[in-house]
Amino acid sequence: MIAITLPDGSRREFEQPVSVGEVAASIGAGLAKAALAGKVDGKLVDSSFRIDRDASLEIVTEKHPDALEVLRHSTAHLLAQAVQRLYPGAQVTIGPVIDNGFYYDFAYERPFTPEDLPAIEAEMQKIVKEALPVSRGVKSRDDAVAFFRGIGEAYKAEIIESIPASEDLSLYSQGEFTDLCRGPHVPSTDKLRAFKLMKVAGAYWRGDSNNQMLSRIYGTAWLNDKDLKAYLTQLEEAEKRDHRKIAKQQDLFHLQEEAPGLIFWHPKGWSIWQVVEQYMRKVYRDSGYQEVRCPQILDVSLWQKSGHWDNYQENMFFTESEKRTYALKPMNCPGHVQVFNHGLHSYRDLPIRYGEFGACHRNEPSGALHGILRVRGFTQDDGHIFCTEDQIEAEVSAFHQQALAVYDVFGFSEIQIKIALRPDKRLGDDATWDKAEDALRSALSAAGMQWEELPGEGAFYGPKIEYHLKDAIGRTWQLGTMQVDFMMPARLGAEYVDESSQRRHPVMLHRAIVGSMERFIGILIEHHAGQFPAWLAPIQAVVMNITDAQGDYVDEVRKSLANQGFRVHADLRNEKIGYKIREHTLQRVPYLLVVGDREKENGQISVRTRGGEDLGTMTVSEFASRLRNEGVQ
Repeated sequence: MIAITLPDGSRREFEQPVSVGEVAASIGAGLAKAALAGKVDGKLVDSSFRIDRDASLEIVTEKHPDALEVLRHSTAHLLAQAVQRLYPGAQVTIGPVIDNGFYYDFAYERPFTPEDLPAIEAEMQKIVKEALPVSRGVKSRDDAVAFFRGIGEAYKAEIIESIPASEDLSLYSQGEFTDLCRGPHVPSTDKLRAFKLMKVAGAYWRGDSNNQMLSRIYGTAWLNDKDLKAYLTQLEEAEKRDHRKIAKQQDLFHLQEEAPGLIFWHPKGWSIWQVVEQYMRKVYRDSGYQEVRCPQILDVSLWQKSGHWDNYQENMFFTESEKRTYALKPMNCPGHVQVFNHGLHSYRDLPIRYGEFGACHRNEPSGALHGILRVRGFTQDDGHIFCTEDQIEAEVSAFHQQALAVYDVFGFSEIQIKIALRPDKRLGDDATWDKAEDALRSALSAAGMQWEELPGEGAFYGPKIEYHLKDAIGRTWQLGTMQVDFMMPARLGAEYVDESSQRRHPVMLHRAIVGSMERFIGILIEHHAGQFPAWLAPIQAVVMNITDAQGDYVDEVRKSLANQGFRVHADLRNEKIGYKIREHTLQRVPYLLVVGDREKENGQISVRTRGGEDLGTMTVSEFASRLRNEGVQ
C-alpha cells in the first residue's frame, strides 16, 4: 500500500502508484478540476506525476502560493507556441518566469515589434480555447539534441549539448509544440486565462554581445482577470509616479551618458538628500553609533583578505598606481574593521557601533541600470556593530525596533521580514552558518515577529534579515538589512580581550536601514508621487505677491521663514496669481503663501495647500509653528 499524507494530516492509501490528479479525484471532482499541479514531499510536480511510495502531498490549486509560478511558466510555453504558429521558422531559446510574469527569447528573420503583440496574444487565446492537454516526456541528452535539430531548433540543441550526456531530460508537449523544460506545467492550456503581452526588447543569445541579437517578448500572467486588471492599473499608476519623470518636472537630478549609473544632483534633489541624511544621522547618534569615515580606494590585498576578491570581484572597479592595484570600495565593512583594529579593545568596550554614510561603487551591467533605483555609485547609511555572541540578540532586537520606527516616519507601514540564508558561494563552514542563522531567528522570535526564509540568498559572509516595504500602490521594495558575520573579523584580524584575558574575534553585525540613499530617495519619490510631506519636501512653501506693491513684504516673509530653517522660495514674477498658484501646485509644493495689500497691511499671509485647501490668513509665526509641528519630532 502507498500512503499519501495530506496537509490536514489525513491519509489516503492506494494499492498501486497513483498520480497527483488521481489523488485529487479521490478527494472530490471539484478538486480534480481545480488541480494545476502538486507538491510531493515539498517538490513541485505535474498533476500527472505518479507517486510510487509513501509521501506527503499538497494539491496546487489557484489558492496555493506556488500556483502563480506554475501558471506563468505554462503561459511562457503558450506564448512560444503562438509565435511559432504565426511565424513559422521562429526558433525558441529560453523562456523563464520573472517577477509578475515571464518572457521568451526568439530567433527570427526579423525583430518582433510591438505591432506584432496583438496578433500573438489573440493566437494565445485561441490555443487556450483548444484546451490542449500538456504532457511530459523524457529523452536522453543525445536523443533530445537529435530531436530539436530535426525540427530546426538549433538554439535549443545548443543548450542541451552543454548538459552532461548522462542526464535524462524532460520535454513538454501541447499540440504540435514541444519544448525542453523541467516543469511543472498545468495539465491543459484552458487553465491559462488571465495574461497580457507587455513589450518587446532585444537580447543577445546567452547574454553575450558577440552573439546574435534575439527578440524578447515579455508578458504577465495572473490567476484571474481581476488580478490582471489590478496589476495593469498598478503599472499605469507606476508610470505616473516614475521617479525619473517627476525628477525632471521638479528639477531634482539628472543622469547622462558620460557617467552611466552615476547621478548629478540638482539643488532641490540634494535638499531631499540632506533632510534624509541628517534625520538618519540623528537616529544613529541617539542609538549609540559613532560616525566614522573611511577611504574610497583600498589596496587589493585587503579585499583578498576580506573575501571580496574571491566572491565579489566581478562587481568591483579597479585602478592602478605605481604598480599597485587598488579597488574602489563596493562595501564599507573592511574599512570599519580597520578602524576597530586601531587599538586594543576589552570585552567591557563592546558593543562598539560605527556608522558611515559611505560612498560605494559596484560594476553593475549597463542593462541593469535604472534611474537612481539601480546605479553604479551610491551611498549607504551603513553601520557595523562589533559585539560578543551573547550580545547578538539584544543588538539585532534594538536595530529591528529602530528600523520599524524609521520606516513609519517616512510613510511605510506595511513591512515584510525575511531571512536570507547561506548561498552556494560563501565563506566558512556549515556549523558557523548554523550559528549565524539561528542567531537571527532567535532575535526575531524574541521580538515576536514572523518571517519568511529565502534559501541561498544570503551574503557570502553571512545570513541577513531583510526588510521589504510595501509602497502606496502595492509594490514591494527591499530596503534595510541586518547581517550576522562570524567570518570577516577573523579574516581581517579583529580582536578583543575577553574576561579571561584571552584574545577573541568579535562578531560583526552589518546593518543598514534605508540602504542605498539614492535608491531610497527614488522609492520615496514614487511612494509619495512627488508630493512629499512638508518636512521632507525640497521647497516647503512659496511666497507669492499679487502685485508689485507687496514685493518687499514677500521678501520679508521669505527671510523670516528661511532664518528659522525652513526651505521657502519667493515668486515675484509679473504673472497673475492664479497662474503662479497653478504652477507651484504642479510642482507639488506643500504650501502656497499669497500676499496682497490686506495681508501686507495686517502682517499676515494667506495660506493654501497644494491640494487646494484654503487655510485662511495667519501670521508668519503661526504658519511657522504649523510647519514646525509637521516635522519629525
